[in-house]
Amino acid sequence: MAKTSTPQTRPTWPRRAIVTAGMPYGNKNLHFGHVGGVFVPADFFARFLRDRIGAKNVLFVSGTDCYGSPIMESYRKLCDEGYAKSIEEYVEENHDRQAATLAGYDVACDFFGGSALAPAAKVHEQVTDEILHRLKDAGVLTRRSTLQFYDPRAGQFLNGRQVVGRCPIQGCKSEKAYADECDLGHQFEPEELIAPVSALTGETPELRPVENLYFDLPAYRDYLTRYTDGLEDDDTVRPVVVKTMEEWLGDPVLYIQNKFREAFDAVEGELPAHTVVEPEGNKSSFTVVFPSWRERDEAHAVLARGGVRFRSGKALVPFRITGNISWGVPVDDSCGCSGLTCWVWPESLWAPISFTRTALAEAERAGDDARYSSLDWHDWWCTPDAHAYQFIGQDNIYFYGIAQTALWEALGCNMQQSTLVANYHVLYMGKKASSSSKTPPPPASELLEHYDAEQLRAHFLSLGLGEKPVSFSPKAYDLRETGKNPDGTPLLARDDKRVIDPVLKEGALLTGVFNRLARSCFYGVAIKEGDPSSVRTGCIPAGEATPEVRAAAEEAIRSFEEDVHRFAFHHALGVCDAYLRAANKRWSDASKAAKAAQKEDQAGGDALMHQALVDAFAELRVATVLMHPVVPRGCELICEHFAMDPDVFFSWEHIFDTTDELVRALGEEPGTHGVKELPPRFDFFAF
Repeated sequence: MAKTSTPQTRPTWPRRAIVTAGMPYGNKNLHFGHVGGVFVPADFFARFLRDRIGAKNVLFVSGTDCYGSPIMESYRKLCDEGYAKSIEEYVEENHDRQAATLAGYDVACDFFGGSALAPAAKVHEQVTDEILHRLKDAGVLTRRSTLQFYDPRAGQFLNGRQVVGRCPIQGCKSEKAYADECDLGHQFEPEELIAPVSALTGETPELRPVENLYFDLPAYRDYLTRYTDGLEDDDTVRPVVVKTMEEWLGDPVLYIQNKFREAFDAVEGELPAHTVVEPEGNKSSFTVVFPSWRERDEAHAVLARGGVRFRSGKALVPFRITGNISWGVPVDDSCGCSGLTCWVWPESLWAPISFTRTALAEAERAGDDARYSSLDWHDWWCTPDAHAYQFIGQDNIYFYGIAQTALWEALGCNMQQSTLVANYHVLYMGKKASSSSKTPPPPASELLEHYDAEQLRAHFLSLGLGEKPVSFSPKAYDLRETGKNPDGTPLLARDDKRVIDPVLKEGALLTGVFNRLARSCFYGVAIKEGDPSSVRTGCIPAGEATPEVRAAAEEAIRSFEEDVHRFAFHHALGVCDAYLRAANKRWSDASKAAKAAQKEDQAGGDALMHQALVDAFAELRVATVLMHPVVPRGCELICEHFAMDPDVFFSWEHIFDTTDELVRALGEEPGTHGVKELPPRFDFFAF
């Protein structure tokens, strides 16, 4: 095909790329939303990059988030029910289930480990120690005495998940908030939690002082503001990322209902420096703005004594680095506090660095030095020609967009900032997925009992979760009543033949259009006894594709690449859909015309069929390369029947080559490259 595309008209890519997928907690199997909303998109992108810039230049790492209070609390409850294994064994069992689920979805991480599991555990401890000492040396760690919940009846301090209340952040409707964060990702101080209750005894816990290390996140407000402003015009950054980051960069404020105005006026003189912003229109509250988080926090006690209730606005506060729970990465006493472990959120932010170092070390240990273009982790995270792409859920933008961005800047070792690919929630049957609902969503692993992984991969990628929350509504689990059975019992949607399964929409493209084009090519050149056609040589026919075919292929390639560069994966899949349907139509029309001509003039008809097959093979190859990140199994099977080296076939170095040029790159003459024979009635996508 014509090579009219130039570097000026195509996206640019880094020399090396890290791809990460948000780490699942080690206390459960994978939720379908985690697979469909995070891991499948991350795997799609990692596979694309391997084809685009070379597999040795891509590292796709993730793993189980092994530490923290959610795991400890789940483990405690399980032990109360008679579980007798250690917490390490508990986490490893869940990690193994997670890894098996990902394998079932053809998610191919270069390394999927566990922050507390070999071989990554020791590396992760070392990375944590190095980072904390570097932050300490930079003067951005401080020791603070803060209040932590204590249950007198249980006789112990409570970890984050052992306290439940309502979120104090203005505008948040979460009824499930923990000691210092709610289930929607909002951060606050423990004393701000509304109506706290101990999960151990059901009693109201006390607040007692404890000392921990904190990162001076507010000191990076100006840097974060400049950085966020720079993201505004970057079309690779989703608007939800910029919007969410901006929400945290305003002045520290408290919102107070108008009914407390008299009580507020009585104590206002005792408050630290502040400004009152009167309510506009019919607003039910006024705003108190403070110069920094310190003044705002000092105001809490004054307002509480005066009987004034308030809610906090989003603002930067010191980011906690340590905690006093036993199950965590140990923190060296020389960092400023003794007997502490690292809080799970900061150490989970640098866990991908630990996994990168582990993956590179494992390759070196195995003598596979050529697997990656560099075995030095700095070449992947700290050089301008490398880039990290982190796939996360929208709830975690604060941690990856605000906390991590500031931490990377503070480390001062040329850490490159990541591109955050944040997806909205995957809804279930039109509602927020909840295990306590009337129709709880199935685990990701269970879905594979009803659907093929490639059907699900294509469907999840089609949802467009980068733009809005979208419902996942598999017919196999649809319990809506759509009528009556002959015996009068309710007819459920899952059993109603009139109800179309939305999960199968993209699968139909695979089993119908894509499968038909591939079969037509290979059966079209197959040697067939008694068939006089000259095209039946068992080889890919030589020749140039028609201008229409070349133009359509180039347009599809360029559009697909641009959509992937913008992380608009649903649009990229739409490009493939349109391209495959048009290619199939061209083949159908051309082959029918050729067959009709063969009846009148064998030689003339053979020439038409030859050109139809040249065009179809060119289109099939392009479609297979583009669809490879979507449905790798089926595409690699097509490549196998092309009888070509996958590294050459899928490489974008050859994406604009003609089929003849690709055959010459293999060291063969056009028209002589034999394909692998296709068995009768063979399907590349059989669901």
